[in-house]
Amino acid sequence: MDLYAILGLTSGATLGEIKRAYRRLARKYHPDINPGDQAAASLFRQISHAYETLRDPERRRRYDQSGEAETGADDFSFEFTGFDFSVASVEGQQASTFGDLFADVLTRPAGRSVDELERGADLHAPVTLSFEESMRGAEREVTLTRRELCRRCAGMGVLTLEETVCLQCHGTGSIRSARGHMLFLKACLACEGTGRRRKQSCSVCGGQGLEARTETIAVRIPAGVADGARVRVPSKGHRGPQRGPAGDLYIAVQVLPHPLLRREDDDLHIVMPVAIHEAALGARIDVPGVDGPIKLRVPPGTQSGQRFRLRDRGAPSLRQPGRRGDLVVEVRLMLPRVLDERSKELLREFGRINTEDVRKEQGMQSWQPSEAAKPTT
Repeated sequence: MDLYAILGLTSGATLGEIKRAYRRLARKYHPDINPGDQAAASLFRQISHAYETLRDPERRRRYDQSGEAETGADDFSFEFTGFDFSVASVEGQQASTFGDLFADVLTRPAGRSVDELERGADLHAPVTLSFEESMRGAEREVTLTRRELCRRCAGMGVLTLEETVCLQCHGTGSIRSARGHMLFLKACLACEGTGRRRKQSCSVCGGQGLEARTETIAVRIPAGVADGARVRVPSKGHRGPQRGPAGDLYIAVQVLPHPLLRREDDDLHIVMPVAIHEAALGARIDVPGVDGPIKLRVPPGTQSGQRFRLRDRGAPSLRQPGRRGDLVVEVRLMLPRVLDERSKELLREFGRINTEDVRKEQGMQSWQPSEAAKPTT
């Protein structure tokens, strides 16, 4: 019988790990938790025997050397008759065994550190921004209902009363119960073992220490937030039970599209129509930007589809505060509407003067289909 395997441990387990494993398994297989279950009682005997052997350094050393567990009169016995399972009544060699187990099971801890308190649940709320608001930042008011500390009992769940004798334990501070030959003695939960009642459950929160409260919160959305981003507002979620820390509020941001600008990461893209004479001769045009119109110099001979990058004219970066993306301008040539004979004649004259073949310059005339691509007759 592998004592380490019984506790779900390896041979290198520390004493602390052995104790924790014993507590966990004893709470699960104790005969009082499983009345009438002989298999659970038998397994509980093995668990406790393994614990008693491995928690003693000398017995553990001998077991590690021989691989055989010792038996004897000093081993843990499980007659379950006449035991008082309150922590104070356990004495002798087995005191730590029952003390470790029932100090967690039958008594209520006096207090817990902040790290051990249960954190409240997070809340989520949507917010819609215009494209311009997402670029410069905005503030929104969000109304939500969240669980907060009860104002009547200050989150304690109980109210202080004039002291009276506890009716549950009749002033003894403990509750006795018997099952067969076993006697159980545990602290009275109603008076916390004092025998006197000084508190009662809060009627407002029902003893939970929390009440629903509607609140309007001003949320600042940072400049540069993108569509689909989440903004975290710390400690504005539900408050945790037993005065535990609050969860967070997460704002899901929806940014409405801009009619001209398109965002890619921190860069903004725009397609700008340019007249033929502007592209041929060069020009200075106004390009819409998040901070207002930007002058762009279109050099002579600009082709349709050519791109120009304006540095630091894009969206503010959330990953690198103080930095901005670029504005990428794509030129698209627009043909003029020929409505009169004078315009047509000017275009014909332009064609006679500029005789170069634009398709030949792009290698279009020299291209021939491959033999496999030629149609068959």
